[in-house]
Amino acid sequence: MYGKEKDLLHSFVNGKISRRGLLKRLAVLGISAPTAGVLANAVATNALAQNGFDWKKHSGTTVKLLLNKHPYADAMIANLENFKALTGMDVQYDVFPEDVYFDKVTAALSSGSSEYDAFMTGAYMTWTYGPAGWVEDLNAWIGDTSKTNPDYNWEDMLEGVRSSCAWNGQPGGALGSEDAKQWCIPWGYEQNNLSYNSEVFSKAGLSVPRNIDELLETAAAAQQAMDGGYGIGVRGSRSWATIHPGFLSGYASYGEKDLNVSADGKLSAAMNTDVSKEYHGKWVKMIQDSGAPDWATHTWYQVGTDLGAGKSAMIYDADILGYFMNGGDNAQAGKLAYAPFSANPESPVPTPNIWIWSLAMSSFSNQKDAAWYFMQWASGYEHALFGATKMDFVNPVRKSVWADEMFRDRLNNSYPGYVEMHDVSAPGAKIHFTAQPLFFDLTTEWAASLQKMVAKEVPVDEGLDQLAQSVDRQLKEAGLG
Repeated sequence: MYGKEKDLLHSFVNGKISRRGLLKRLAVLGISAPTAGVLANAVATNALAQNGFDWKKHSGTTVKLLLNKHPYADAMIANLENFKALTGMDVQYDVFPEDVYFDKVTAALSSGSSEYDAFMTGAYMTWTYGPAGWVEDLNAWIGDTSKTNPDYNWEDMLEGVRSSCAWNGQPGGALGSEDAKQWCIPWGYEQNNLSYNSEVFSKAGLSVPRNIDELLETAAAAQQAMDGGYGIGVRGSRSWATIHPGFLSGYASYGEKDLNVSADGKLSAAMNTDVSKEYHGKWVKMIQDSGAPDWATHTWYQVGTDLGAGKSAMIYDADILGYFMNGGDNAQAGKLAYAPFSANPESPVPTPNIWIWSLAMSSFSNQKDAAWYFMQWASGYEHALFGATKMDFVNPVRKSVWADEMFRDRLNNSYPGYVEMHDVSAPGAKIHFTAQPLFFDLTTEWAASLQKMVAKEVPVDEGLDQLAQSVDRQLKEAGLG
């Protein structure tokens, strides 16, 4: 590398020029944008070693990871050589597809295996792992200046996302409370908003819906305008994963809850209120009138691929699902757009429920400090910026990455409305469920009840009353109600 390039990179590291300015000036010197990006990332990573923190403390140590096959894991693997150079550590990993991944995690943790030091997890899963003693409370590492580099900047994490990964372990305890344990570190997350086919909307003269009533009308109109397609994609399989995305995001905008928590900590069903019944009725009608004919089988995969193939006009689901469908070899790539959504017309801003891919440390690891070195690097600003600008690491959980002009430009140029959607929704984005050990069982039953309502096997009001009775019974049997 020549002197001018070194001077530019040095100025970038010292904050004298922006990332955009660096890449522009390197381009003038004949260095391509991809090469310039790699150089900038390497220099930024190396700069971590200049703040006095001993990144080489565990040099020669190997940590092993258990990973879900996902773009977040792909971005980490693509950047791993920088971590190895920074720390002198080695990293091994096993990667499994999601249909078997969580079984692999449960098997490793429940057996007390020390094979894996850290692993990917959803925040919901730690409601089981944490109280069982399978994962570490990471507050002990985050607050230890001898183990956490001074530039880690924990407060840079989006507040709603960060607090959603912390729970005190008490059923019904508020996420992010002062006594909460940090069971995992947020890595990347999903808001639930609208992704829609802008070509279909334009040809049919449709406007983006702003509330649940407009959503029903727009979905029906879009279906009529499509040739054999349907109006809106939402999940419908008999799974907890049907409840948490668009459905609960709209539900939460009305201030509705899944469970009540009494003053003495007892839990009870809260999904059969009058407001809830009205919302459920509209949701069910939307699916009956404008949803997929095989809605009851639809998972994340079917919702996304139908949008990408042009079979559906829009989805109310994870924003990153719409992001992925706007690229690759999808038939509708380049035709998708994005918008924030609040089902409640009286709610001024969206309050999306979120899914958070996170990093957790196994309590059975024999090298926890070394594992924490990896975790803080993987969840740090430098790697997040690399993943966001060079890979498909959306949505990053750091405010500083969302402030990066190059990242925002990248999204604005190819994903119209995505940045605005995120910015409007982020303040209200969090997990809106009540943390408790029966989470997966109760939400799966909720999904089964929705299926019965859509199939007209039971009226909405009656179905919700039956669901609430069943939930209350299970809570009492578990000593929670």
